[in-house]
Amino acid sequence: MSNLQTTISPIDGSSYVTRELATAEQIETCISKSAAAQKQWKATPVEERAALCSKMVDAFVANKEVIGEELGWMMGRPVRYGQGEVAGMEERARHMIEIAPKALETVQLDEKEGFTRYIKREALGVVFVVAPWNFPYLTAINAIMPALMAGNTVILKHSAQTPLCAERLAQAFEAAGLPQGVFQYMHLSHADTAKVIQNEHIAHVCFTGSVSAGASIEKSAAGRFIGLGLELGGKDPAYVRADVDLDQAVDTVIDGAFFNSGQSCCGIERIYVDASIHDAFIEKATAIINGYNLGPANDQATTLGPMVKASAADFVRSQIDEAVKQGATSHIDESAFPMSKAGTPYLAPQLLSNVTHEMRVMTEESFGPVVGVQKVESDEQAIALMNDSEFGLTASIFTKDIETGIALGEQLETGTFFINRCDYLDPALAWTGVKNSGRGCTLSSLGYEQLTRPKSFHIKTQ
Repeated sequence: MSNLQTTISPIDGSSYVTRELATAEQIETCISKSAAAQKQWKATPVEERAALCSKMVDAFVANKEVIGEELGWMMGRPVRYGQGEVAGMEERARHMIEIAPKALETVQLDEKEGFTRYIKREALGVVFVVAPWNFPYLTAINAIMPALMAGNTVILKHSAQTPLCAERLAQAFEAAGLPQGVFQYMHLSHADTAKVIQNEHIAHVCFTGSVSAGASIEKSAAGRFIGLGLELGGKDPAYVRADVDLDQAVDTVIDGAFFNSGQSCCGIERIYVDASIHDAFIEKATAIINGYNLGPANDQATTLGPMVKASAADFVRSQIDEAVKQGATSHIDESAFPMSKAGTPYLAPQLLSNVTHEMRVMTEESFGPVVGVQKVESDEQAIALMNDSEFGLTASIFTKDIETGIALGEQLETGTFFINRCDYLDPALAWTGVKNSGRGCTLSSLGYEQLTRPKSFHIKTQ
């Protein structure tokens, strides 16, 4: 069995990065080093942790042009958008650094005669972060930054599709002067990833990926009684009510469905539109989609890059073909996107109407540049269809009636609810999901609760 890991670029099928997988000895050394470093790191004042982590962000942002180009070659994001992920990473990292002192402060209880009582938040130990390729820096930093700020040490295993992301993060931490062993990464096989989770020094696992992979993570951790943060699948819905600002709604929803070639954790994958504006919505959406330029990610003119690999594109193509055979109407002529070819990562965007929940494209995660639009007659019908899913990551309603929108949002089975926006993470809000979208949360002050444990002090003074 080869000990090499090769990243095939979706741009041209070339071998872009080759790395050696960690050996058993290297894995053991890394974990031991992390466990040893954590003892000193947790004793480091939070202000010092903040200063070092802030320097890391500075060093990372200074390298944004190279990072943006690498993203294009590794996972297909158009270079014109690559630096946007750097900006998003900076926003999330700086927010989590800023709120750490308050989020981690000791809980002081009311006075009780003869006793001193308080609750401290203690670091867990070594946190193992397993990050995906689709937003490789944003998803990773969601866990890395609060874990470090809370006094944990971190070991990162990044996707085999985006190995340079782990290396760029490590370089930034090294430039900041982070103590040895506090942040490390390893390139690992699936089997060795499972072994790391089973190691006695691993105290918590943060994973972002598919439902099936999440189940494997749980299986690996079974019997260890450690914390798991799992962000898994999504089939996020949007509902466009009749009273909406239609131009704004179409612009926002279509961007939410097709940005990153639809390969977004919280991308819009199904749209429900009031019957009275359905046809107008389709017309406006079609015009926007036809304006996309499908091409290589390293071309500045490209607005829609290739999918991560040919098999992923062919999977979405099969959903589209099956839906059309079942009666769906396709609104985009694939011939208008000449780079779109079966057996390649290049796939034309597609908008489907006359869809139902009998079609896989409306129930099964697509993770590609396709979205179905279903006509609805009432709020009640829309809510029922939005909830008719095994997933519950985000959901959006577009309306001018904010009060009614909030009332409808209360009925939705989702981790995050939006009105008049979608496909965005506010780092001040808890990022979480329900049903098969996962468990636990990252970001916000609540994210710190996942990466620490309460320790109660009950002191009799008299």
